[in-house]
Amino acid sequence: MTISLGFIIGFVSWFTLRYVLGGFYTVDQNERAVKTIFGRADRVEGATTLNDPISGTLTGDESERYEYPQVRVIMPGGPYFKWPWEKIYKVAISTNTLNMAYDPTSLSANVGGTRLEAVTKDQLNTGLTGQIRYRVSERNLYAFVFGIKNPIAHVMGFFVSVLREKIANFEAPISDDPALAKVGAGISINDLRKNLRSLNDLMVEECKCAEARYGVVLDASLITGIDPPGEVESALAAINTAHNMVSSDISLAQAGADQRIEQSKRAVEIETLKAYAEVEPITRLANQLGELKTQGPQSISAYVRNVRLSLFSQAKQVIVEVDK
Repeated sequence: MTISLGFIIGFVSWFTLRYVLGGFYTVDQNERAVKTIFGRADRVEGATTLNDPISGTLTGDESERYEYPQVRVIMPGGPYFKWPWEKIYKVAISTNTLNMAYDPTSLSANVGGTRLEAVTKDQLNTGLTGQIRYRVSERNLYAFVFGIKNPIAHVMGFFVSVLREKIANFEAPISDDPALAKVGAGISINDLRKNLRSLNDLMVEECKCAEARYGVVLDASLITGIDPPGEVESALAAINTAHNMVSSDISLAQAGADQRIEQSKRAVEIETLKAYAEVEPITRLANQLGELKTQGPQSISAYVRNVRLSLFSQAKQVIVEVDK
C-alpha cells in the first residue's frame, strides 16, 4: 500500500513538473510562435494565404500550388500555457544574411559556397559574388514551419534560378545617344557591371513571390562582384577603354557644339538689342510728330524750324543752297 501511494505521489509530482509547470512558455521579442493541437496547426478558420495581398504576385497555377492556411500567430510576451497535447513552434523573424552562393544541401557546391556561376547572353561563364538578406514572414508561417521541409534550400534554389535567368537575358538601358548605344551593344558583362544596382532591384522585384511560396521575404539582393573568365578579361578591358574614349570624344564634341550654340544665341540677342536701340528713337519721334500734327498745320513747321535752329547752333559750317 505504501509502495502504491508512493508511486502515485511520484507520478503526480512528475506530471505536475513535466506538463503543468513545464507547460508555461514565453516568446521573445524577435520571435513568433505557432501552436499545434494533436499535431494540427491552430488555424484561422476559412482563411488562407490567397486572402492576403502577398499572394498577388502568384500566377494562376501557382495560386493552386501555394495555397496555405492562415495560422494563429502567438506574439512576443508571456508567460503562455500549453497542454501536454499541444506543441509550440518558435520562429525567429530577425533579418539574416546569406552568401548568394550558399547551398544548404551541399556545402562544397559553388566553390565552397563563395562563388556562383552564371552564363551571360554572349555565352561567357561568369562568377558572381554577393549576399542576400531575408527574414521569415509572419504572414505565412504555415509555409515556413509546416509546408516546406527545408525552406532555406527552396528559397536559395529559387533565387539562384531567377538570377541565372536574368543574367542570361540582361540588357542594359539603351542610351539616348545613337553613337553610345552602338558602342555598348552586345557587351553583356560590361552591361552587368555598370548596372549592378538595376540588377539588384530587378532581383528583389522578381523574388517578391517567395513570401507567398515559402514564407520567406527577400529584403535585398546585394550582388557585389561579376568576374569574367581570365582569357577575356584583357579583351573586356580594351573594349572598356575604347568605349570610354569614344564617350569622352562624343562628350567633348557635344560640349563644343553646345558652347557654339550658346554663343550664337548671345550674338543674336545682342544684335537684336542694338537694332531695337536704333529703331526705338525713330519710333518715338514718329509718335511725337503724330501728336504735333493733331495740334494744327503750323505745329509741324514750327517744330522743323526749331530743330533747324538747334542744328545751326551746333554746326561749325553751314552750306546753303541758293536759287539761281
